Amino acid sequence: MTEATREVPPRSHRTQAERREQTRTALLDATIDCLVELGYGRTSVQEICARAGVSKGAVQHHFAAKAELMAAAVEHLTTKLRGRMAASLDELPGGASGVAAAIDLLWEGYSGTLSTAVTELWVAARTDPELRAAIRPVDRALGRSTLAHITTVAGDLPKERAELLFWLTVNLTRGLALDAELGGDPGRRRQLLAEWKRIAVLLYEDAR
Repeated sequence: MTEATREVPPRSHRTQAERREQTRTALLDATIDCLVELGYGRTSVQEICARAGVSKGAVQHHFAAKAELMAAAVEHLTTKLRGRMAASLDELPGGASGVAAAIDLLWEGYSGTLSTAVTELWVAARTDPELRAAIRPVDRALGRSTLAHITTVAGDLPKERAELLFWLTVNLTRGLALDAELGGDPGRRRQLLAEWKRIAVLLYEDAR
């Protein structure tokens, strides 16, 4: 067997960089779980460490402050959601049916786990300047990147109209997500979302 064809034995040890990344990911996933299950007020660094299976010193090694950890956790979650959303946007049909499907996709992305975690942080950030400064860039980056992808996919729409439809949808879905957190009527949310899709399709067709 030549050097070119000889099989390379599987590596049995992780590199230091791989171990660091695994620890960081475990901390971020545990932070999101705590925010969703316990809320910000009851989410302690000690609880996060216990769920992640790491020492408190590991948190301090990766993050300088609790606010930085919280912002990084939301960014970690939004990065994963953004990747899935981008792949789904690329598969949307064209025309009016694509508009309705895009709204469903944005609703799915801006509700659920992401909405719960971010709502917890924004409520806390109202009276916590350090937390507010940490999560604001993450929230804005998600909006900008998703908007950029939406305007690319909706290439037949004027940029201003595409942005209008996007921000109206984002703010509506965030409001509906908050309504869900407060125990609002699911049937009413479905009705409002369906009505917005109808209006958005009309706005789309009017702009073409």
